[in-house]
Amino acid sequence: MAKQYPDIDAVQHGFILKQKIFFTATATEASRVNISPRPTDCLRILGPSRVAYLDLTGSGNETAAHTRFDGRMTIMFCSFEGPPKILRLYGHGRVILRGTPEYAALLADSYAGDEPLGARQIVVLDIDLVQTSCGFGVPLFDYAGERPTLARWAEAKEADIGLDAYRREKNRVSIDGLPTGMFED
Repeated sequence: MAKQYPDIDAVQHGFILKQKIFFTATATEASRVNISPRPTDCLRILGPSRVAYLDLTGSGNETAAHTRFDGRMTIMFCSFEGPPKILRLYGHGRVILRGTPEYAALLADSYAGDEPLGARQIVVLDIDLVQTSCGFGVPLFDYAGERPTLARWAEAKEADIGLDAYRREKNRVSIDGLPTGMFED
């Protein structure tokens, strides 16, 4: 049932664009495995072997720590509507930190320069394998919309202690104590 491809073809590209959510998975040899949901409105297909997503501030930053030390990363899409399908992008991830020239260039080129409040980094995945599988076990869900909670939280945080202070407290190291690279002391 599973099929493997060297990169994203036109059919897979179309499938990705129809999805409302994707999941990222990262780990190091000595860390816990981290899996996080992400909204697809922040995802960009940069080419057949590269994708990126604009990452917003959260309560942790495992992806940054894991990709810094190991690099292995998988992005998974599941069809919750329509025909069943799972699509995984395997490869090497890296984080482009906010405030760097590379971040500014990618933000301008792929996001029309639009940086939402709370943006902290852009994660890039260089793909070495694309795999599809049946998705028969994935349930059907109706999409009800995006939650406005994270944007409201970022607005309140900025007005309170500030996002930078929050990131310094919560995003400096992973839950396993690995530095994320956001703040080099």
